[in-house]
Amino acid sequence: MAGFLAFASAGLAAAGVTLRPAREEDAAFIAAVYASTREEELRPVPWTAEQKKAFTDWQSAQQERHYAQHYPGAERLVIAQGEPIGRIYVHTTRLEVRLMEVTLLPAFRNRGIGSRLMDELLRYADSLALELSLHVEPFNPAKRMYDRLGFATRETRGLYEFMVRPAGGRTAS
Repeated sequence: MAGFLAFASAGLAAAGVTLRPAREEDAAFIAAVYASTREEELRPVPWTAEQKKAFTDWQSAQQERHYAQHYPGAERLVIAQGEPIGRIYVHTTRLEVRLMEVTLLPAFRNRGIGSRLMDELLRYADSLALELSLHVEPFNPAKRMYDRLGFATRETRGLYEFMVRPAGGRTAS
């Protein structure tokens, strides 16, 4: 099985988007991408910028360790448009394609890049005849896109909704 990187590269290149495996030297970038998801939440916290950075750097490292432990063999990819602009992590098993993480830096959100990535991910899962699954917080703006793409909430797991889109179609049963 070639994986999402090999599958999606040509389709994304037409949109000026590239993917590459994350490397050790990407740790600071990956931490910055993670921190961008916490900015609003941390805004009222009476910490200095350095304290907030230390906190989000620590959380990012914990998240990376969790992914390495629970998703061995996952594709941890950096999204770029000339320069790195985000990350997407995909884990493919014989049962499913799991979107573990997709985050773009704020300046690159709402430009259709996330939709293009999701289109490629749906095509990838369909090519393998596998369901596509993900976890999302109910208040995450991306949830509306997942609903439109045919994902349905299978269950609530803590703070997250576990959503699934069946293989071969955009209509969840």
